[in-house]
This record gives sequence, structure tokens and C-alpha cells, in this order.
Amino acid sequence: MKLKAGMAALAASLMFSGIAMADTIKVGVIGAFSGPFSLYGTGWQQAFEIYMDQHGGKIEGHDVEFIYRDLPASDPQRARALAQELIIRDKVQYLAGFVFTADALAVGPLAEEAKIPTIVLNAASSTNLDASQYMLRASFTTYQAATPVANFAADEGLKTVVTMVSDYVPGHEEEEAFARTFEERGGKVIEKIRMPLSTTDFGPYLQRARAANPDVIFGFLPGGPSTYAYLKTYIDTGMRDSGIRFLGTGETQEFDLQAMGDAALGLETGFIYSAVHDSELNKTYAADLQRKFPGAVLSLPHTEGYDAMTMIAAMIKATGGEQDGDKAIAAVKGLEFEGLRGPLKIDADTRDLIQNIYMRRVERDEATGLLVNREFKTYEMQPDYGRKKAE
Repeated sequence: MKLKAGMAALAASLMFSGIAMADTIKVGVIGAFSGPFSLYGTGWQQAFEIYMDQHGGKIEGHDVEFIYRDLPASDPQRARALAQELIIRDKVQYLAGFVFTADALAVGPLAEEAKIPTIVLNAASSTNLDASQYMLRASFTTYQAATPVANFAADEGLKTVVTMVSDYVPGHEEEEAFARTFEERGGKVIEKIRMPLSTTDFGPYLQRARAANPDVIFGFLPGGPSTYAYLKTYIDTGMRDSGIRFLGTGETQEFDLQAMGDAALGLETGFIYSAVHDSELNKTYAADLQRKFPGAVLSLPHTEGYDAMTMIAAMIKATGGEQDGDKAIAAVKGLEFEGLRGPLKIDADTRDLIQNIYMRRVERDEATGLLVNREFKTYEMQPDYGRKKAE
């Protein structure tokens, strides 16, 4: 009831004041700025600041104010309350954030009611954009990443797999996407293992996978401490030495990679970004990051935040600073641009982000001595196969 009353008050306010124009554009950001997933919020904030620095501190003559709200772990009710506060009290014109899918889905109805363009920065379920016609994404989808990896496995002549995923919606989607494609290519899924998000001891699960003796394990876990623990257990138990290969999507994130040490060398994943992506834009950003935030680790959240700013800038340009969600969203449908990760296109029909998926192998960089995800094969301009499947 409080939510409905609040949104009604907002609608009435807009009705009597007309479409608002502001010299300062307010962007509300909901994400993890503390706790085990704070690397996401920190990376987004750094990317926003660097983007603004690179563009003279203004977008189309407008100042941009970022209003941050901390959501350390997935909490849909809290996410909804924070979004309502940002829309009604702070009068933001744009929303962004969401590490986890459940939080993005909870905010969707508010974005729809208030006609607030909302960019999902990380949450990867295909269902996110169904929550509101005003939602976009600057991340990826689970189907989008897992499908090319399954094709790569088949191309490599691998015949049997055990899938190991975290037991929540994105994990289920990655499991389904990989298994479906791998089997279509003639492979066999021996076993499907789902691990609770709260898991800290992955030994029993990996022992179960090892007993099945597959050619390859396909793994998916959300970024953060659990992913590091999973991969470390895989390495320490000698599974790779026994001939069981590992393939994943975003499991070798740069923020964990150095701690894994030489044992991580050779791990292969298919994903949207590598910190050593070979483009002038990415190299410039990497240099600016070190100048502004010395010691910062360039990683996935930076491309999510930076590329979202390109979308926001396009919407500000189209609306001239007015609060007009319909005009803003219409302006970016079909938008093509270069991101830190490479070429990007917003699908004009679905609003999904079409992008490259890069097969990457962990190597030690000769110039810096750091472990890096080196791209070695590109699956160009991949759609969201989850939505394609539903059509």
C-alpha cells in the first residue's frame, strides 16, 4: 500500500508539473558498495568518474550527480525500497545497478510505473528485461555467455561433461544453455550438479564430478569469494592434472586472478571482457584508471559502468535533459557503439545487448608480470539465446 501511494504521489507530481528539465541529471545507483561483492560497486563508481572526466565533467552541457545506495547482498525488498526512495525523494531521472537478478526484477515494476530508464549493470538472467520496458542492460545474459562456450567445447572434440552451477536462476540458465547446445552438437551431459549459493566447501561436489570422469567440467558461480574457493579447490585437488578440463564463463575474474597464482595458468573461460582487451579505448581507460585510482584492478565492473554511461549519455542527448522515459528508451533502441569490451549493439526489439563473447586463456603477461585473461577466439555479436529460445 505504501508503495502504491508513493508511486501515485509521483505520478500526480509529474502530471501537474509537466515534463521536468534539469541542469543537473540525477542517476541513482543501487549496488554492493560494502561486503564481499563490493568490488562491483567500487568498479562501477570508478568507471562513472572516469567517463565524466574524459568528457569534461558534463554530458550535453548538463552536470551529472550520482546518488549511491548500498545493497551488500541480494535483498529484493530492500532493493525495491531503495529504488522507491531514489525515484520519489531524490527525483532521479535514471536508475542503474543490481549485482543480482532478484533485485533487478524487484525494481522493474517501479521503473515501469515511473517511466525511469533503468540499466542493469551486472545481473545476468534473461528475464530481467521482461520486468519493464524501460530496462536496458550493460552486462550480459547467462545464455549469451554459455552458448558459445558449449560450441567451443564441441569444436575442441570434447564428448562428455559434468555441469556444476550455483543453485539460483542464473545458474539454472547457464546449465540449460550449455547442456542444450552441447547435446545438439553431439556431446553428452553425464551429470548436472547444483551447489547452494551459501557453499564454502566445494570438495564434496568436485569429488562427485571427478567420480563421473567427464572430459570437461562446465562451471558457473557468481563473482566473489565463492568463485575463488571453487576454482582453488579444482586446482588443488589435481583434477586438471588428471585430464579433466575446466570451462566456464566469468570465473577467472581479474579481481581474484592474482591470488590464484601459477596454478590458474591455462584455465579457459568464455566471457564478454578481458582487462587486456586489445583496443585503444580500453588501453586509454586502463591508463586513466591507474592515474585516478592507483592500484585499482581493471575488471568486469569497469566495462559495465563505463558502457552504461554511453547509453545514459545517448538518452540525455535525445531528451535534452528532460525527464522523458519513452523518448530516452526509443533513442537507444538499435544504438551501436564501441565499449571497453568491443563492439556493442542494443537490440531494437528486445533491448538486449548484442556483443562479442571471447574465449580466454589465463596467461602471465610478459610486460607486467600479472596473470591475465588473454583472448584467443571470438564469437562475434552474440544475441541473448534465452530470449531467442522463448520466441
